[in-house]
This record gives sequence, C-alpha cells and structure tokens, in this order.
Amino acid sequence: MSQRRRRSLALLTSGVLALPLLTGCGAGDDEGGPAAAGQDIATTTRDKVADGGVLRWAVDALPETLNAFQADADATTSRIAGAVLPQLFVLDAKGRPVANPDYLEKAEVIEREPKQVVLYKLNQQAVWSDGREIGAPDFVAQWRALNGKDSAYWTARNAGYERIEKIEKGKTDLEVRVTFAKPYADWRSLFSPLYPKQVTGTPDAFNEGARGALKVTAGPFALGAIDKKTGTVALTRNPRWWGRQAKLDTLVLTAVPRAERPAALAAGRLDLAEIDRSGADRIALARRDASGKGGAGAGGAPAHGPGAAMTPAQATLSWANAFGTDEEKAAQEKESRTKHTESVKRYADEQKALRSFKVRKSLEPAYTQLAMNGSSGPLADERVRRAVARALDRQALADLVLKPLGLPAKPVGSHVALAGQQAYADNSGALGGQDAKAAQALLADAGWRRGGKITEPAGAKAGPESAPQDDGKTPAGPGTGNDGLYIVGQDDGANGDGAGTAQDRAAGAGAGAADTTDAADTAASPADGGRDRVSPVLAPAPFGAQQQASLLAQAAMARPVVDDAKRSAARDGDAADPVKGSPAPAKQATRTSGNMLAKDGKALTLRFVLPAGPGSESLRTVGERIAQTLRKLGVNTETTKVADDSFFKDHIASGQYDLALYSWPATAFPATDARPIFAKPEPAADGSLLVEQNYTRVGTDHIDQLFDQALGELDEAQSRELVRKADARIWAAAGSIPLFQRPELVAVKPGLVNAGAFGLGAPRYQDIGWKKAPTAKDKKK
Repeated sequence: MSQRRRRSLALLTSGVLALPLLTGCGAGDDEGGPAAAGQDIATTTRDKVADGGVLRWAVDALPETLNAFQADADATTSRIAGAVLPQLFVLDAKGRPVANPDYLEKAEVIEREPKQVVLYKLNQQAVWSDGREIGAPDFVAQWRALNGKDSAYWTARNAGYERIEKIEKGKTDLEVRVTFAKPYADWRSLFSPLYPKQVTGTPDAFNEGARGALKVTAGPFALGAIDKKTGTVALTRNPRWWGRQAKLDTLVLTAVPRAERPAALAAGRLDLAEIDRSGADRIALARRDASGKGGAGAGGAPAHGPGAAMTPAQATLSWANAFGTDEEKAAQEKESRTKHTESVKRYADEQKALRSFKVRKSLEPAYTQLAMNGSSGPLADERVRRAVARALDRQALADLVLKPLGLPAKPVGSHVALAGQQAYADNSGALGGQDAKAAQALLADAGWRRGGKITEPAGAKAGPESAPQDDGKTPAGPGTGNDGLYIVGQDDGANGDGAGTAQDRAAGAGAGAADTTDAADTAASPADGGRDRVSPVLAPAPFGAQQQASLLAQAAMARPVVDDAKRSAARDGDAADPVKGSPAPAKQATRTSGNMLAKDGKALTLRFVLPAGPGSESLRTVGERIAQTLRKLGVNTETTKVADDSFFKDHIASGQYDLALYSWPATAFPATDARPIFAKPEPAADGSLLVEQNYTRVGTDHIDQLFDQALGELDEAQSRELVRKADARIWAAAGSIPLFQRPELVAVKPGLVNAGAFGLGAPRYQDIGWKKAPTAKDKKK
C-alpha cells in the first residue's frame, strides 16, 4: 500500500482560507505566476468583525476518525485538525507553504553536509490545552509513529518521516533539531498537523484513542461535543489560546449531503456551505425573483421549480381527472395535486429564504483530467493516446464548464501544480496543441484506417475483451456535486440518475454514434478474476466487491447462407450422402468500418466511464463533447454511466475503462505527492500490476528518476525544475490530460466574513466571524 497519498487529501480539504498576514519563505516567489482565480472570502480586518456568535458550516459526513494519519480520515477530519491542532506550515492564497507564526518563530535548514538538519524554533507561548509546552517529545513521538518501522501503528502514510534519522532538543526547550538520513526537499510537509505525545506515544493511543476524541489540543478552537444524532461537531473557542482569540464562540460542523444543502440553508440549519451548480442556480433565481426580474411561467405557474414545466393542457387534464366520474382515479389525482401544491409552496418558501444568500466563487485546488488506461487495448499504443489528446480542444472544454459561472476559463498546463504555485509551468507543449490532422496522422501510423474490413462478430469491441462493467446496483441517495473528484472519506452516498438506456452497437458502416450504457439498467454477473493491485486511496469509499461482469452480450453470429443449387441437390436426394450433401461452411457477411477507424478486423471503440450522480452533470457534458470530437476523428466511444460509489473502486482503480474523467487535488509538495500518481507500474509476483496511485497505468523509468532526484534536492529552485521536467515527460507519455481547474461555489449567509470560496489557501479559523453592524459614524461616511 502506498504511504504517500493521504497528503493530497489533506491539502485539498483543509486549504480553505487565506493567511494575509503571513509572508512566504524560500526563493522563487515569482515562480508559478498569479493564481488562476483569487479568493472570494469577503476579507475583513479583525476590528470590524464582531466578537462571539455561532457559525454552522456544512460538511459531507461526520468523521470516522480524528486521527488525520489513518486510512479512513476524511475532509472533516482535516477541517477539525486545522482548527484544533498545530499546523507548522500552512498554505497562502497561492497554495504555497508558509511558516505559521502562531507556532513557529523560525524553521530552516541549518546544515546540508554531511546530513540535512532542520532547526525548528517554537513560539514560546505555544502550549497544549493541558498546559504543557509544545516541544521535542511531541515531534519524537509523531516521528516514531509514522516512520513505518513499528507495524503496530496503523498509519496511512509515512512520506518524509522514514527519511528522518533522529530528533533531539536544541539549545533550549523551544528548539527542535531534526536530522535526516536522506535529504528531503519537502521537509515543510512534516508535522502538520502535530499531535500531542499522548496520541502518538503508543500504538493503542494512536490506533484507537484519537478516533472519537482529542483530549489535548492546541489550536484557536477546542473540540467539543460530537453528536451523531444531529450530525454535528462543535468546536468551541480555546481559552488557553495564546494567539489572537477566535472571533466566533462556536463553530458547528454540520453533516448535510450536497443535494440537500439549499433546503438546509433556507431552513436556517446552515450558514456556510459548498454547493454544486444546481444549488448555485437556485440562489441566483431566488435573487433574480427578489429583484422583480424573474416573471412567472405559462398561465401564472412558477417560472422554475416544481410545476414549472407543466403545460396548460397538462393542467387541464389534471383538473379533469380530479373532478371526473372515476372516483378512484379522482382520489388519486386529488392526492397527487395536494402533494404537488405542498411541494410548490415548500419550494417557494425556500426560494424566499434563499434570496439573502450570496454565492462566493473561485477555483478549487484540484483539476479535472481525461484519463486514458494504457495497460491494454488500443490505448496501450502511445500514438493512439497522443492522437486522442491532440484531438481535444481543451480551451473549449474549460469554457464549457467555467464561463457560465463567470470564472476564468484557462486550461491547466501542469499535472503537478496549479497556476500560482511555485512549481507551476505550462508544459503542454511537450505533447503539442490541438491539431486534428496530426491526430489523424498518428492514428494512421498506428495502423488505424477508415473503411477497414470488420471480421469480428457484431457487437465485439476493440481493446480488452471484457465489455463495460458496472456494480449492478441501482444508484440511490443524495448527490455530492463532486464532478468526479473521488477521495478517501468523501463517500457521501452519491449516486446515478438511471436515465440512460443500454445499447449494443455493431461496429459497422455508419457506426459513428457513441454508445451509451447506464449501469443501473443492466444485470450483473460474476466478477472477472485478475485485477491490478491497487491501494484503497483517493476513492469515494473503501475498496469493495470484485469487478462484476459484462454489461452487453455479444450479438449472435450471422446465419449460414445456402445457395439454391445446394438446395436443389438436397431435394434430389444428394443430401442422403453425409459427405456429398453437407452444406458448405457459412460465410459471414463482409462488413467495413465505414467512416470510422478499424485495424486487424476490429473497429476502434473505447469504453468511456462517467459517474451518474446528480452532482456530476457538467462532467457528463464534458464527456459528451469529448465523445463528439472523437467521432469526428473516426473513434467510437461506448459511454457507461455508473453509480458514484462504483465509479472509482470498480472501474478506475481496477482498470475497467479506456477513458474516464476524474480529478486530482493540487499539492504544495509535488516531489512527494505526485510521484506515486505517475510512478511506472511494476509487475507483482502473482502477475498482477502494482500501480500505486497511477490509475492510467502509464509511466516511465525516466519520470520516476526525475521525481526521486527532486525529492532529494535541497536547492529549492533546482528541485522545482526537476519536477517540471518530470511533468513535461508526463505530458509526452499522454496517459492523462489536464483539462481545467474545478469550480468552487460556496453559499454564504449575509454578514459572514473571512470565509467563502477559499481557492488555494488554508484556513485561519480565528478570523472567521460576523461583521459588526455599522455605527452611526460609519453610516455618515
């Protein structure tokens, strides 16, 4: 199991608020350029923020554990840790690590030879909630728990900690010296969060003690009650906090599925919530209607919401049924009309309450990519992958998702960093820009031709012989708005919409339309055997059952054809001779691929797997646009929509796809965190493939070497340059194609400041609060 991957989750889920007072450290502050989109958090100075109050902040679920270093830690775990535990380095508005002065006076590399030594000088006021100073014993206990040498500790990762040789106290109790056995460029990634030695000192305390409680903390907030009945976690102001006191009295993290958040906001259960596009649209409509610009629908019906699509003819038919002579039918219709009326009223009340909310917008620290499975089938050929990549208009796809939201629409140019981060550079030139002619030439060079003969049975596909797979379950439950970002701990029950129909299309002339399959509409059969060996990470849920069998059966073979001469011979008695009268072997009708591509008797058809959840509409729209582009190139796509809880574990992680759309979180430490994502898969003793996090199964020794060199290079500028070189090689290999940075939409109650769409930044919880009411003097101004 890879030990590195948990950090990506932490960076994505805890990077939620800027630290405007902190300055960056290290060279190259201008590298990476500006962030693609700034933060939208209503930045307000502390003197204008009221003291006290409660904030109800939506989370996807209550945490399974409060130990951020365990495998089932999730986004809520990270958010709690960020508010109640030391974070030695945090991310600024550009997603760059900066020293946190609440805990550190200074942290720097003081020796490089013969070994790397980092000296931490701690804030002399920094204490745990039990009054004990934060110091070297806490560093030592965490190192020993996470360095991988003691298997009694159930840890999810040890990246960096395994390189430490020793930790000791410096000249004073406030100094901690960390000596590394091997150089480690990403040393700033360590000890954030830092747990007290009471948690990390023994395996029992680490494994079980911190799952449901944190008795000792050291942040602006302390951990209060966790109420599973109400789905809330209360964080209360820490009376021992030595820094600037938290403005809020209480921060209540409230578990609400994303599809239910607009209603929860309207009901007053939430003040701050990340929402999906549909939730943002509801708030926009509510504000439009409040301004008098909305208008009514046909016949006075609401212009949106329940009943908006009902025509006058439908309304008349409903009235006729309700008051007709068929008593049973009338009763049913009246009950339906009553429910409909209640639904319309409830929607109208919610819209009225949503009028005051605002949607703050930025871009998440994550990018959506087109992943191409290079382990087998047509995409095992680099020329085919490069052809698919060069056919894409990445700018048009970014425009499709981001422009309607009023967000900057610029394609992402790196696999390892985002615009604004120091390691960022647009290395897409290593692959080449959109060029349909170049794509066609690459496919021709790989042997794919239009109008080629098709000798495979009708319904068979090019590539792996297994047909598209599904989990055999009808999607059910609330949507998440994930748009394809699947991370451990974010299993909030998202599901498919079940809207599609199964089709089994023979690859023949004119087979240009993409085949679309809804996994919810198909029957499951026994799972296939050998699967790539992967680790249970960056998935919407822990790995589950084995991959289940084919969606589509092979079409029947063509019927034998017997000519009239043989029929006559048989009637004359020749058929009595078992040799002489036997019909000639049937010949299958000759077929061609028409305007589509074929090779070796098979049409070029790729399995395109997409999540079916109600929050993934924009992802499916992007998928449809990509499928249209590939059809013009002569490539068939067979699209399968699957339940969100099946999408990752049964398709992406197990390699049961050719094309897929999903997202990766950004990281401030790409030498550490990006390597397992792009590491060259290695064969295991049993013949399976060890892929770490590289779910495209595309990698090279050179890419691995560049990451390894970057990880051990203590010259920060040189380390970043090595990471950029690795990124250029990743582009050239064409296993995954970054498309666009994901949109971040956050609904915010009026008056809430220093919170909202946080972009690449990290939280400063003590500054979040409610803006003071203007004084008479302020009003005069």
